[in-house]
Amino acid sequence: MASQAASSSGTGNRVIIAIAGVVMQVALGAVYAWSVFREALTEQYGASVSAVNFTFSITIFTLGFAAFAGGLWMARSGPRIVALTAGVLYGLGIFLASFAESSLTLLYLTYGLIAGAGIGLGYIVPVATLIKWFPDKRGFITGIAVAGFGGGAFATALVAKSLVASSGVFSAFSILGIIYLVMVVGGGLFMKNPPEGYRPPGWEPDTGGSGDASGADYDLGGALKTWQWFALWALLFLNVTAGIAIITEAAPMASTIAGVSATVAAGLVSIISVGNALGRFFWAWLSDAIGRKWVFFTMFLLQAVLLVLLPFLGAASFVLLAILTFVIVSCYGGGFGTMPAFTADYFGPTNVGKVYGLLLTAWSFGGVLGPLLISSILDSTDSYTLAFYILAGIMVASAFVAYIVRPPTRGPETAPQAEGARA
Repeated sequence: MASQAASSSGTGNRVIIAIAGVVMQVALGAVYAWSVFREALTEQYGASVSAVNFTFSITIFTLGFAAFAGGLWMARSGPRIVALTAGVLYGLGIFLASFAESSLTLLYLTYGLIAGAGIGLGYIVPVATLIKWFPDKRGFITGIAVAGFGGGAFATALVAKSLVASSGVFSAFSILGIIYLVMVVGGGLFMKNPPEGYRPPGWEPDTGGSGDASGADYDLGGALKTWQWFALWALLFLNVTAGIAIITEAAPMASTIAGVSATVAAGLVSIISVGNALGRFFWAWLSDAIGRKWVFFTMFLLQAVLLVLLPFLGAASFVLLAILTFVIVSCYGGGFGTMPAFTADYFGPTNVGKVYGLLLTAWSFGGVLGPLLISSILDSTDSYTLAFYILAGIMVASAFVAYIVRPPTRGPETAPQAEGARA
């Protein structure tokens, strides 16, 4: 009876919470419009591409560890307080970046460290919360949730380009910081966990451990005793490394390879943000049908082929450049759309905030390696071709990891914890 009451009381709530989660993710995902600011900042500081892009690397590095901290905090205090703190830190960090006009170090601190902490705390909240509200549609709902993050750069790229052209990059930061604060705090007010025992009407959990799921709830310590946790970490890390390298240099890449104007090049940022968003939903939805590992395997091989073709076809036509980049970034987004459900399949939904939160440190390290890799190559050779070939090789290695991964088998050390979590 209690379970039935929980089911009926939560049915309407979960749709509202899902919408609020998407609003949060749209604001947080605006960080992917970074390449729109990069050229103006390089000019302002008279610094190298690597030095300016290091700001973005700090943001992503901080994001991953903050997501882990957010997962731990949510387990103690619930999602709402974490979401509200995230909104304040994110909005404040971007706003304070407007005062970094004469100091690249201050930009590192504000846009990089403070805003990155806010993004990480905020990112984990809708993902971990909605997995609990939608146990019947894990891939679908995590795809929807993080699609907002991927699509956040779409509107931001257009608005930010206009703001930078009309009033300068630092004034743009002040305006955007206020907008982000309102959106994240507003969405965060709706964040809450489902009632104990909640199940969607007509749905029964699969506890058999068959197929592509373990059928067990692992705590964080138990998950870290399995090699599968590290395999999932590697999958996310390698996917981020390749995808974020392309995202970081999207606008300058379009200008250099296809020879288009700065305005058209900025449009590529909006185009690939759509790919990022749609990929998070499409690949996650597909993973419900064919399995998470096979989605990653397919995405990695597809990216490897397209990265090899990119410098040749991209030079022939901006349209071809946009199409290839769109698909590559859709696979990058697909990794984020699929991985929360992948984690819940292997380690259970009860502690997914902690387990997936720590796994997001892969985003931190990939977010540093990807931009630094492509920036260092550009600083030394001023050519994208070598970078694309290296990234293609990384994708081939990644496909092998996806091929061999399989669900963990619950050991005796995790069985009591899993039963306690269900009770």
